[in-house]
Formats: sequence, C-alpha cells, structure tokens
Amino acid sequence: MAKLHRVNEYKYAFTCPGCQNWHIVTIKANPEDPGPVWTWNGDTDKPTFHPSILVQSTYGENQEKRVCHSYVRNGRIRFLHDCTHDLAGQTVELPEMDNHGKS
Repeated sequence: MAKLHRVNEYKYAFTCPGCQNWHIVTIKANPEDPGPVWTWNGDTDKPTFHPSILVQSTYGENQEKRVCHSYVRNGRIRFLHDCTHDLAGQTVELPEMDNHGKS
C-alpha cells in the first residue's frame, strides 16, 4: 500500500502520525491556487519532499497554537524540535494509506 493519497493533479496527502491528521503537499504549481510548491521524488511508497513541511494551526476554545514541522525522506518523517506534539525530535515511518486515503 502507498503512503500518499492523490488529492488532485497538484496535491498529495499523507497521514501525520504526530498530528493524527492529513498534511497536504502541493507538488505542481496551480495558477488558480497560488502557494508554496514542494519537489517530490515521484514515489508514493517511499516519498521524499523538499523543503521541510511546516503546518501551523490553532485548536479548541483557547485557540491553542499547534506546530508540526517535518522532513519527509524515503517514506519516513523526521519531526523537528519545534513540533508541539509528542513525536517532536523523532523519526518514524509514514503510515500506509488505502485508495480512499485512510490509514
């Protein structure tokens, strides 16, 4: 099973084991949706993206700040130390996803 789910011709998603959520990466420029674009090695089983992936959000009534900052290399995800979840500073395998994007 692959570790990525194709969202559309411009984007792929993976399940982040730190956030327990999808992170979506744009791999091809879309003139209707400008924003950052990552390079990708084209491998859905052992994906590599450049540069790092930084996801910032707020959560809950108190608008708690959440940060997930990582490198995806050869199907593994290395979480940087500025992550606010329990996997900060660790490297783990990306979970596999089925054809419907479920881990």
